[in-house]
Amino acid sequence: QVQLAESGGDLVQAGGSLRLSCAASGGIFNTFSMGWFRQTPGKEREFVAAISWNRINIKYADSVKGRFTISRDSAKNTVYLQMNTLKPEDTAVYYCAGKYGSTDFRMDAYGYWGQGTQVTVSS
Repeated sequence: QVQLAESGGDLVQAGGSLRLSCAASGGIFNTFSMGWFRQTPGKEREFVAAISWNRINIKYADSVKGRFTISRDSAKNTVYLQMNTLKPEDTAVYYCAGKYGSTDFRMDAYGYWGQGTQVTVSS
């Protein structure tokens, strides 16, 4: 059974940086496309970034392009989200997700989810 565990969430000032990690276990990580999503209270979970199993296809939401970078380390079964120049509107619970096949920005395309990690950006 595939399990995903996020870490790295924290309270940070606007303009600061954080790196989120998502460790995968129980599956064939190298065949998974991985995504990051985020959610704030009262809103739908939204796409942030995704990376294919071979790192060839990478997608970003327009709101984070140029500030966030998704990457993966197959040796560690871990996907990362480097977040720079953080803004208060980036405050959310961040979730990683996994799926077989190609990258996707749709939440319902992913079958495996972590429990989330809180990122709070103060102004």
